[in-house]
Amino acid sequence: MNSIEIKNLTKKYKDKIAVNNMNLNIKEGELFALLGVNGAGKTTTIKMLSGLILPTSGSITISNMDMKKDTTKIKEILNVSPQETAIALNLTVKENLEFMAGVYQINDREKKINELINLFKLDEVLNKKAKTLSGGWQRKVSIAISLINSPKILFLDEPTLGLDVLARKELWKVINELKGNITIILTTHYMEEAESLSDRIGIMSNGSLIDIGTPKELMKKTKSKNIEDAFVKIVTGGEL
Repeated sequence: MNSIEIKNLTKKYKDKIAVNNMNLNIKEGELFALLGVNGAGKTTTIKMLSGLILPTSGSITISNMDMKKDTTKIKEILNVSPQETAIALNLTVKENLEFMAGVYQINDREKKINELINLFKLDEVLNKKAKTLSGGWQRKVSIAISLINSPKILFLDEPTLGLDVLARKELWKVINELKGNITIILTTHYMEEAESLSDRIGIMSNGSLIDIGTPKELMKKTKSKNIEDAFVKIVTGGEL
């Protein structure tokens, strides 16, 4: 079953076409990575899929609901973990979780918070103020907060940006545990991350979705040893 269906999706800003006639289906429980250089159209696509901006034309169907007609209902079943770490720095980790549980009016708050504490292994930092945490811990807490409303669809925008290798690998473990349970749309500039985590990868260039496939399919198609080389070949038309 498809979680997201995109048909002829287009976004224009005056004379510029940011997203050009995109067609794409994302399966339920799939981790789909959207790759592209800066200005390729990834951010605009994510903003349309999460209901932040309206498309110029085309349609978005999420869990059999139409984005134009059912925007409010759709927003209830998704969440976004932005590039910027979205936590209250002067609150403790536990206070951050409790605050957001209140914002979303979660019924069994304690159960949900404990579930996230266990998933992200937050016990050791639970009573520490967020501003005292390392970048890796802050990203973990930020992603945990984005799961407080038990979304069916989660957008992860550059989740490991700026993290060291160990912190990045730790976060990969958590993301892998989420795979299959919810639909995840990942944007990243780390090709190794896309290769390691993704079920499928879509590559954008100049507003268009120019290729799509599993990491193995894209590497085989371009006769590449890794996704980075495959990405470069696809975007440049075969030149490395």
